[in-house]
Amino acid sequence: MPLNVERAQAMRLISSPYRIHAAVEHAFAPGANRLSPDGRILWRIDASTHDKDVIWLYVVSPDRPDFSHLCEQVGWPTTTQWECKDYSPVISSIQEGQVWQFRLKANPSRRVARDCGLRSNASVVGKTMGHVTVGQQVDWLAARAARNGFEVLQGESGAPRVNVSHRKIERFARGSEMVTLSTARFDGLLRVTDGDAFKQALCHGLGRAKGFGCGLMTIAPVRRSAG
Repeated sequence: MPLNVERAQAMRLISSPYRIHAAVEHAFAPGANRLSPDGRILWRIDASTHDKDVIWLYVVSPDRPDFSHLCEQVGWPTTTQWECKDYSPVISSIQEGQVWQFRLKANPSRRVARDCGLRSNASVVGKTMGHVTVGQQVDWLAARAARNGFEVLQGESGAPRVNVSHRKIERFARGSEMVTLSTARFDGLLRVTDGDAFKQALCHGLGRAKGFGCGLMTIAPVRRSAG
């Protein structure tokens, strides 16, 4: 669904993953499946590659949502509607050995086992901390690839063929608390190594903060140059 960034209400929504989470939840009936063996609700906000004035909301879910209310509030209700497609043909086509382009917004993070910082701070032990450098974030993705049924392809230099962008620290209110997330977007090429595990990753997400717009991986056929 496209979001109209010229509307103040849309920008207010986009500024808070907590508000988007609530809006997405309201798109499902009370009895709808939010988490099932077939998957869970995942969402992601993407900037348009063609139009700087359009932001896209992508959602994957076990049940079909209804975004009519959201379209009225933050979209173009009289000219551009939201679209819903059956994901099962894509999922059923996944096979070992396939190569796909992918995009993933994630919360690359780790649980601190011991304090290795220059300034000792025992209070961080046991807490979840975000990875902040590109190298750490790429290593985080590579470490989770095998368990999720894929490998990131490597270039001639042996480095992963992945671009890390939109790296930032997101802070937003959740009730009376402030939430801080380190997020990054990964774009690259992958090869499927385990079809079942990869299907699980596509439907259940990767990493933490799935309720706040992280973990949804989307895939597309690899574009081949002419000739």
